[in-house]
This record gives sequence, C-alpha cells and structure tokens, in this order.
Amino acid sequence: MVKNFDDIQKLGKDNMDVTMKSFGALTKTSQAIAAEVADYSKKSFEDGTKVVEKLFGVKSFEKAIEIQTDYAKSAYEGFMSEATKIGELYADFAKEAFKPFEAYVAKTAPAK
Repeated sequence: MVKNFDDIQKLGKDNMDVTMKSFGALTKTSQAIAAEVADYSKKSFEDGTKVVEKLFGVKSFEKAIEIQTDYAKSAYEGFMSEATKIGELYADFAKEAFKPFEAYVAKTAPAK
C-alpha cells in the first residue's frame, strides 16, 4: 500500500519510466517495420515493371504465359517471405514493448 506522498511520487515516476521505455521500443520497431515495407514495396514495383517490359517484347502467347507464371510464383514467394519477416518484427515489438511492464508488475505485485 502507498504510505505517504513520497511513495505516490515514486510510483508516478516509475510508471513514467516504464511507459517511456515501452514507447522507445514502439518507436524503434515502427521505424524498422516502415523501412522494411518501403523496401519491399520498391522492389515489388521494380519487379512488376520489369515483367511488363518483358511482356511487351514477347512474340508468342506461350512465352507471355511463361513470363507471367514465373512472375506470379516469384511474387508469391517474395510476399510470403516478407510477411514472415514483418510478422517476426511485430512479435519482437510485442516482447520489447511489454518487457518493462513485466519487470514493473513483478516489482510492485504484493507478495503471496
């Protein structure tokens, strides 16, 4: 229990420290996720542009189907890889964001 004004001040300071640590993790991870998405979007656009250029130079329908099929396969594999990578970034974010709170709750929880 809170005994006096000093305890209340310390509790408020501890809450602010934990919140700021969690916010720092949010900022760092958000930047990493944004950079990853931007890189993937740029690469995906460039790959799509290359495929369209190839399709304009095709002389047969079969070759066009082959190019489109290869592109679809590589785009799907790239997307799945990127989705996994971003999922891992979100999982790391959750761990890092709540880590300060775990320690704080353990410290402030009443003993059994």
